[in-house]
Amino acid sequence: MNVADKLVAMVLALAAFAVVIGLILFVVSLLERRGARRVAWFFVGPTVLLLIVGLLYPAGRTVVRSLFDAAGSSFIGIANYTAIFSSPDQLVVLRNTVLWVLVTPFVATLVGLLYAIWVNGARGESAAKALIFLPMAISFVGASIIWKFVYEYRFYDPDVRVNPEQIGLLNQVLVWLGMSPQQFLLNQPWNNLFLIVVMIWIQAGFAMTILSAAIKAIPMEVIEAARLDGVSASQMFRYVTVPGIRPTLVVVLTTIAIGCLKVFDIVRTMTGGLYGTSVVANEFYTQSFTAGNQGLGAALAVLLFVLVIPIIVYNVRQLRQAEAR
Repeated sequence: MNVADKLVAMVLALAAFAVVIGLILFVVSLLERRGARRVAWFFVGPTVLLLIVGLLYPAGRTVVRSLFDAAGSSFIGIANYTAIFSSPDQLVVLRNTVLWVLVTPFVATLVGLLYAIWVNGARGESAAKALIFLPMAISFVGASIIWKFVYEYRFYDPDVRVNPEQIGLLNQVLVWLGMSPQQFLLNQPWNNLFLIVVMIWIQAGFAMTILSAAIKAIPMEVIEAARLDGVSASQMFRYVTVPGIRPTLVVVLTTIAIGCLKVFDIVRTMTGGLYGTSVVANEFYTQSFTAGNQGLGAALAVLLFVLVIPIIVYNVRQLRQAEAR
């Protein structure tokens, strides 16, 4: 396709877009004469239809599929769910998922909060925030590849005078310090923590951005009143800053927790779920598309959905309480 053909295709696409928008506006103008309710249904109807087709129907099919065997031919009831909570391999998956949810949100939020406090009002604030937020602009796969190079290991024999140079940054630092390099992604169970570091590195920038905005939104009258009362910096943080940003802290914690429940890219890219690092989302993919166990894969997908619901409900309640104040 030459340049002229591309320009013609672009013009045709813009013309088609304009025709569609004009048609929508024309239909809306006709419906407005018959009442606002019909206009509302004109916009809500397609959305509801897409939710049914793209969300409710697949969710229902997944629940039904989880009650059948690997081939989908025999009904086995809750046997797949029983396997999740009784199989040693699946218990490791659940343990890892719990570890991700318990460690990552709190550490990432704490790091982000410290960043927000230190950077706010400092010289070069915008540049510092941009650098801290930068990992969020990188895809999870890209970040995983970066950190995989950081953890990279080459065979090392302390009894040999000349060993290959370590290309992994962390292992090279250990060699400089006179220590032996480690296989960070293979040694269990610590390899899970090294994977979690990648998620913290990504999410700390997100937490910093949201919490920084929340801190700046605290009324200056409250801060000045606290200073007049002679509170120290630690007391200001404990009794003014944290209560003032509590709803935002909840949102950040729950958002990162949901991301941790669904984490897939980091584990799949760095270890493939091997060496005791698999989590629910990765195991769902492995069972469904690699092992061919559609029933167990569907049960893991349902479990993931059930685990996310309480966090979302709690998040919505907290937002409503914050708005009511």
